Amino acid sequence: MSKLERITVTLPEKMAARLRDWVDAGDYATTSEIVREALRGWADKQDRREAAREQLRAAIAEGEQGPFRDGDAFFDELEAQIQRNIDTVSDAA
Repeated sequence: MSKLERITVTLPEKMAARLRDWVDAGDYATTSEIVREALRGWADKQDRREAAREQLRAAIAEGEQGPFRDGDAFFDELEAQIQRNIDTVSDAA
């Protein structure tokens, strides 16, 4: 097992009581075990968020390489496609 370091954490009374209740119920051996599990979950969430940020940064970098389209032409095409979709739904009704 890796080296352990003791730290002090101050919790609201109700939160501390919940930790003690879980230990008393036998769900966990110690309150430290609960905190370690919670921190592992938090760290995993942070890792997933950072991975998502990296994917977004990569997508932005790829997009910045082009090719580029004329904005007015793109929006004209988009509006035409939306109108075709509206017409299709209206015709089906």
